[in-house]
Amino acid sequence: MSAYVITDVEITDADLFGQFFERVTGTVEAHGGRFVARGGEIEVRLGSWAPKRLAIIEFGSVEQARAWLDSPEYTALDDLRSRAANINMVLTAGL
Repeated sequence: MSAYVITDVEITDADLFGQFFERVTGTVEAHGGRFVARGGEIEVRLGSWAPKRLAIIEFGSVEQARAWLDSPEYTALDDLRSRAANINMVLTAGL
């Protein structure tokens, strides 16, 4: 069953976020994930949620997504990510 990591990103330092952006893609791909949405136009259709920038990453399973989230390659980016942006993230199983 597929799984999705969904992030709502508010960039606070564009230069640092650019560095994070460049480095995170390789970690996703190395764990079998792929971006299915990343920074496109957002149209709020219902409710009051107003995300700044969305990214949706698809993995083959919840376990695969968790392995990426807990990997040394991804966690090594924690400091850079936290200095570059405020991020809300969820992991959900697909159908």
